[in-house]
Amino acid sequence: MSSSFLLGAFIVYAVALLVFVVAITGKSSVMVTDPVAYGKRWGNIGLVLTIIGFISQLTYFFKRWAEAGHIPTSNMFEFMTFLGMMIVLAFIIVFLLYRTAVLGVFALPVAIIVIAYASVFPREVQPLIPALQSYWLKIHVTTAAFGEAFFAVGFAAGLMYLIQSVNFKGTSKGDRKEQRGVEFTIFTLVMILAFVIAIFSFNAAGYHARFANDVMVTGKDNVEQVVKQNVDYVLPPIVKPYQGEQVEMKPFLGMTEPPFEAPSWMKGANAGRKFNTVIWSVFCGAVLYGLLRLIARKPLGATLQPLLSGMDPDDVDEIGYRAIAIGYPIFTLGALVFAMIWAAEAWGRFWGWDPKEVWALIVWLFYAAYLHLRLSRGWQGKKSAWLSVIGFLVVMFTLIGVNLVIAGLHSYSGA
Repeated sequence: MSSSFLLGAFIVYAVALLVFVVAITGKSSVMVTDPVAYGKRWGNIGLVLTIIGFISQLTYFFKRWAEAGHIPTSNMFEFMTFLGMMIVLAFIIVFLLYRTAVLGVFALPVAIIVIAYASVFPREVQPLIPALQSYWLKIHVTTAAFGEAFFAVGFAAGLMYLIQSVNFKGTSKGDRKEQRGVEFTIFTLVMILAFVIAIFSFNAAGYHARFANDVMVTGKDNVEQVVKQNVDYVLPPIVKPYQGEQVEMKPFLGMTEPPFEAPSWMKGANAGRKFNTVIWSVFCGAVLYGLLRLIARKPLGATLQPLLSGMDPDDVDEIGYRAIAIGYPIFTLGALVFAMIWAAEAWGRFWGWDPKEVWALIVWLFYAAYLHLRLSRGWQGKKSAWLSVIGFLVVMFTLIGVNLVIAGLHSYSGA
């Protein structure tokens, strides 16, 4: 029942995105006599649909909370769906402040991609491990995610500014560098989307492969013993685990065994499978990006540029700055202050240089530098936009890369 509300929210968000696109593109129609009123009317419809979707996802959130008996933010599926919901909430708040319909064309896709990405992880309700059985789970995770949600809106505004201001017809060294930067950012979003599509496609086809590794575990009385650990692949294994034994593998394009083995220096749980996932993500992202480029016949940034022709660049710049200015103190409380208090209660220390702690600090320092450079050095316009885009890419690495690739105390279950 709760999953139906999440699916309903996802569909409504997608419809709201289309409405925001209509609000922007329809203003240039010769049949529209009052473009301002037209954009405002369709923008309000998009807002109403977004709020309906948010209410549906909020209903899902509380229903799953009731089913699980604890706040549903304890694994990758739950946290990423919650982050998507917070991005939508942050977008609603910023939209009500500025009434800019085009923001929906860039902010909603980020939330949609995050929710879609969450769906590739196991959805089963899982009991909390002892370290997470604390009221600080509610306080720390929710506030950290809410702060990151405003960073996502700042990212959307920054990308809007860059797409609007970059000279895609320029041939100078500076123009080409900016064009590549915008295209790389768009490629990153396309890559995540392609990864989701690939996972669903191979799941629908029933693809499966399994390998076994010898791992050392500590049993009763602190006695170490070697046991077999199974590693399951959903994507065809181009790279098998280091010294992994093939248990079963469904043939793929004539391939009956992996052509490569993960290098020995790759440590951590399921390192080979995760490396295989990275390879597939880049490959599928390159294919999807290439298809989109083939259809558009020009850079995707240049394709999107006409959507922003009527926007005041100063307004877009202000939206990005305000979103980050709102999110920064919230993130500071959630990801640092509350996190350190909880760490002291759970592990007896405020700071332990765990990978997630280090990257949370990097995010905090990056946005501190952003605000300092903007307020003290006058970094506005393109400089500010580039920082907001790079900052959120660092956030996404903290959420995805650290959880999936780097082992640590903060690694989510189901990753």
